[in-house]
Amino acid sequence: MEDNILDQSAPMRVLVTGGTGLVGRAIQHVVREERGIREGEEWIFLSSTDANLMDAGETREVFQKHQPTHVIHLAAMRNNIYINDNVLQAAHEVDAVRVVSCLSTCIFPDKTTYPIDETMIHNGPPHKSNFGYSYAKRMLDVYNRAYHDQERERFYTAVIPTNVFGPHDNFNIKDGHVLPGLIHKAYIAQKEGSPLVVWGSGTPRRQFIYSLDLARLFLWVLTEYQEVEPIILSVGEEEEVSIKEAAEAVVEVMGFKGQVTYDTTKADGQFKKTASNAKLRQYCPNFTFTPFKQALKETCDWFVANYDSARK
Repeated sequence: MEDNILDQSAPMRVLVTGGTGLVGRAIQHVVREERGIREGEEWIFLSSTDANLMDAGETREVFQKHQPTHVIHLAAMRNNIYINDNVLQAAHEVDAVRVVSCLSTCIFPDKTTYPIDETMIHNGPPHKSNFGYSYAKRMLDVYNRAYHDQERERFYTAVIPTNVFGPHDNFNIKDGHVLPGLIHKAYIAQKEGSPLVVWGSGTPRRQFIYSLDLARLFLWVLTEYQEVEPIILSVGEEEEVSIKEAAEAVVEVMGFKGQVTYDTTKADGQFKKTASNAKLRQYCPNFTFTPFKQALKETCDWFVANYDSARK
């Protein structure tokens, strides 16, 4: 990665919204266990019990309390428009110098060419399965550009990760993402001696990024990335796998010996969202991603060891 181009001698108070979710927990781990909290740094990881970010008053109050110089905005739910507006406005009011928000590849147009890249965000409507959520996330990019035009000395930007997975994920079978859902299904099928049922045909393709790798890259963006334009954080196009391949990897890692079936009555969703990480590689040519099977094993081991307390 490039040498840091910000003043590292200045005190840095980082507030992380959504700080107890999948990515927030990964950032906590990297900061505390790998990188270490440096002199002059303070990290505040907010959860939903600290403030209701849909409420402008509560958001302003928690920002006034902590006076962050840097913000990592991870909090997301159905009312994203309210949360995003409140968080960015509160950050502006306390003079935060950097805000890094988290988008998703679902914001890209449904009808597009591949691989998708950072220039394509607003080129057409998103897939109908994520219509409202996608437009709310897109608006973060609009907010960032507007704040940047207004206050040139501040940097408001966003990252676009592909499919994130790892410890502390949401392993709920009904509303979790594909990989944690498969892990939970395989665990139950193993216990019950029943088939592992994969929803859909297994043909859609996805790029998966380990939450700890994403956390490491988030820290680089927070301190070094100098563009208002978002940046895709992802493994390369060649690392894309089908849902069938992902299911087979889960079966292997979990040691599942039963039957695997595919329920084609369930919708496949968007066939693929292949993203280019060329921009990331220009900045960080030597960054090494955790191999998929290794990351998957670490995630499965964490889930089994923490089954009773895991989100599910």
